[in-house]
Amino acid sequence: MKPAEPLALNHSWPLFERGVRFDLGQLCAPDPALTEADDAWLAAHGMGRWSCDLSSEGLHWSTGVYDLFDWQRDRPLDRLGVLPLYRSESLSAVERLRAYAIRHRRGFTIDARIHPPGGPRWMRIVGVPQCRGRHVVALHGLKMDVSAEYR
Repeated sequence: MKPAEPLALNHSWPLFERGVRFDLGQLCAPDPALTEADDAWLAAHGMGRWSCDLSSEGLHWSTGVYDLFDWQRDRPLDRLGVLPLYRSESLSAVERLRAYAIRHRRGFTIDARIHPPGGPRWMRIVGVPQCRGRHVVALHGLKMDVSAEYR
C-alpha cells in the first residue's frame, strides 16, 4: 500500500552532509556541463544535473533533466515556464522546502509529481545551495526519475 502523503521525501539537511546526500558523490561545482559520456550515462539512468541562479531565476539543465520534463532543447528555459508542469501539491511542497533551503543555507531532498507532455511521473530532487559568503546565490543538484517507486 502506498502512503497517503504523496511526497515520500521531504527534508532538509546541513551543507556539510552534501558529500553523503548525493548518490553519485559530492557535487563540487554547480555547472551542469558534464563530459558527453557522463551526461549520456546520467540520462540513460533517468538522472540529470540542474542549477538555478537566484538573481535571474535562470535554469541550466543537463540532458537527463530535459528528458524528465520532455522539454525541447530549443525552447526557452526559465523557472517560471517550468513550474506549471508540477502538480499543485508537489509545487507547494517544493517551493516551501526551496525557500527554507535558501533562508537557512541547507540542502534538501524531495519527491515531486510532474506532468510533462509525455505523461505524469515522479521526480526526486536533491539540491544544495551555492553560497557566496553567507548569501545563497544559486541552487544546484540532481533530479532523477523515481516513478517506479510509486507504482
